[in-house]
Amino acid sequence: MQILLTNDDGIHAPGLAAMERELRELGDVCVVAPAHEQSGVSHSITFLSPLICQEVFDGSRQRGWAVEGSPADCVKIGVFEFCPRRPDLIVSGINGGLNAGINVLYSGTVAAAIEGAFFDITSVAVSLEFDPHSQFDKAARLARRIIEQILRSKTTGSELYNLNIPTPALTGVPEVKIVPMGLERYGERFIKRQDPRGRDYYWATGDPPPQSGEHETDLTALKKGFVTLTPLQYEMTKYSTLREMENWDLRWKE
Repeated sequence: MQILLTNDDGIHAPGLAAMERELRELGDVCVVAPAHEQSGVSHSITFLSPLICQEVFDGSRQRGWAVEGSPADCVKIGVFEFCPRRPDLIVSGINGGLNAGINVLYSGTVAAAIEGAFFDITSVAVSLEFDPHSQFDKAARLARRIIEQILRSKTTGSELYNLNIPTPALTGVPEVKIVPMGLERYGERFIKRQDPRGRDYYWATGDPPPQSGEHETDLTALKKGFVTLTPLQYEMTKYSTLREMENWDLRWKE
């Protein structure tokens, strides 16, 4: 199996190294990752400037490619230029911090997996709850086992998945919940301050936290300590409204 591995925390991130070690149990791994951290860049791509790419080595071993661009850039150029053959699987992570709920819309980690799905390649975004002493090795082992099950269980064709691992799941026997993405809003508050020159600036706090809805989602399951797996899609057309709009008369009238 040919695997393309990327992330948004950068080529030297410990989560990327841990995921690479585990994925080598499944096949040949080609690492193409941002040269610098790209958290929160969503699905941005570089097209107004050239992409600078540099080989990175661990001693004499070729570690991968560092790209002066976004996670989506890394997947695109990884598929076309650096993988020795078309990937069978694309993995993005392990991200240092969960990517659940509406955060998937901002996440560079998830965007890289979405870019992989554009190529009709099964893609998995993997994120671990932030901890100053993150156990990336344990998380990578768990993620690899779940990815193996995905590959065995999925139907024909490519799929896109978002996998989140809370810290409590790394002790004992983890339980995986297959749940939808939460849609609750949060992060609406800012702290207003002044810099030394008297200019106002604002710092996003991430508060208030999302309120739990009626149904279980990735957000509620993660709070309970469950690993969450969510199938995603990038098709954003709202077909129910589209059918209603077919009867609209939008002809230009003088």
